[in-house]
Amino acid sequence: MTLFAIPAEFNALPWLTGIICLSLMAGFSGYLLPATVRFLTLAVCLLTLGLAYLAFTVPDVQSWVLLDSFGVTLQLDALAGYFLLTNALVTLAVLVYCWNTGRSAFFYAQLIILHTSLNSAFLCADFMSLYVALEVVAIAAFCLMTYPREPRIIWLGLRYLLLSNTAMLFYLIGVALVYTSNGSFAFSGLTEAPPEAIALIFLGLMTKGGIFLAGLWLPQTHGEAATPVSAILSGVVVKAGILPLLRCSMLSDELQMLVQGLGIITALFGVAYAIPAQDSKRTLAFSTVSQMGFILAAPVAGGFYALTHGLAKASLFLLAGSLPSREFKVLQKNPISFGFWVPLVLASSSIAGFPLLAGFEAKTLTLKGLPPWLAISLNVAAIGTAIIFCKFVFLRPSSTGKSLPTNLSIALGLLLTALAVGNIVYWQAFTPINVLKAIVICGVGAGVYVLVVKKLGLKLPDAGEKVDHLIGMMSISLTLLFAWILT
Repeated sequence: MTLFAIPAEFNALPWLTGIICLSLMAGFSGYLLPATVRFLTLAVCLLTLGLAYLAFTVPDVQSWVLLDSFGVTLQLDALAGYFLLTNALVTLAVLVYCWNTGRSAFFYAQLIILHTSLNSAFLCADFMSLYVALEVVAIAAFCLMTYPREPRIIWLGLRYLLLSNTAMLFYLIGVALVYTSNGSFAFSGLTEAPPEAIALIFLGLMTKGGIFLAGLWLPQTHGEAATPVSAILSGVVVKAGILPLLRCSMLSDELQMLVQGLGIITALFGVAYAIPAQDSKRTLAFSTVSQMGFILAAPVAGGFYALTHGLAKASLFLLAGSLPSREFKVLQKNPISFGFWVPLVLASSSIAGFPLLAGFEAKTLTLKGLPPWLAISLNVAAIGTAIIFCKFVFLRPSSTGKSLPTNLSIALGLLLTALAVGNIVYWQAFTPINVLKAIVICGVGAGVYVLVVKKLGLKLPDAGEKVDHLIGMMSISLTLLFAWILT
């Protein structure tokens, strides 16, 4: 029996729209009342926690069509609840991390607007309102990225905005084709749409979600952004393109196979680039690409996996920003404080799927019941993930050195505690076979890292990440998508 169970006749729409409207008002009020903006950000995070609670407790799935036959729809269900909860906890941790750092009201107001627009994207169940939400997400993310006003960061922000707008132009053409075919913008219209509509819409969402070649913009953007911005970009923002793909995968077996195939390719692609990376933040960014593939590979577990990834990855980015160097060669030679090493190991172990925090359950649930070709590919990617995070686990701890700053300690405490509490979601995963399998995967990854990867000086080419090639990568992705759909 659910604690504080909600009656079957309960209508969540007034609460949902009220929370979104209040959150937007709080964001714009932050400019007028700069002394209160941090507390407004805190209030918005708490409202989102309440919205996530509604998503997990409302009877069945609640959806509302707002514009008659146009199919503009909001949907509240457990899948959206996982993404809302991720947004609330990661934003709250970023707020705590930034609390006494002297950032202006502009930063916090944009954080509120980004947070609220992400909530809107997670609640949309039609292509047109999703388009509006994703565009607001892009603008707010750009404002946060360029907050330091440094020339290089401004260029990266403009690069992000250019690629985002280009991808969404393709997406909008696909949406027009869906409406022409069905007279509605609802997701369900995708099953009756022509192949080119599916390819165009998927290209836009893949670019937003950092999927395969269309996501090559992500590592440099997430790696060079300021520490708290990197945490929220990799922890939450990138998932704005992932949830719609999960919803599309549930419409038909063909779309599910397409989404799962994209997931497998992306999981292996991200691992291949992250393993030889020598920069800690770029390693984490390429790992995000890979982990988005894991989410898509098993849509039934995608929400829970997205939550555990967001919490662990935000922790790692916050920690990476406080390490004495970004280069692993430097970090390997100089011991780091035990206070930094312990949360590094905990968060890394969660993403690697070691039986400790909720990441183990998420990975076990993801691999459960998959067809052999999917399971084998994901297990290979899981070994690659273990290799990646051995880079952090095998750093040398020291009993001396600086301790964790108070703000960082509280933020990490919030995120890691949530990962520990998350163990209750799928506690059935703790069987001897599952635990042994996870230990073997992590052990194989550790062995490959120590015996092979650590000794190699391999570096993969990064030409595809340059701005003059990224549009070409999107074109290649569109061509491959269209060919895949036709066959």
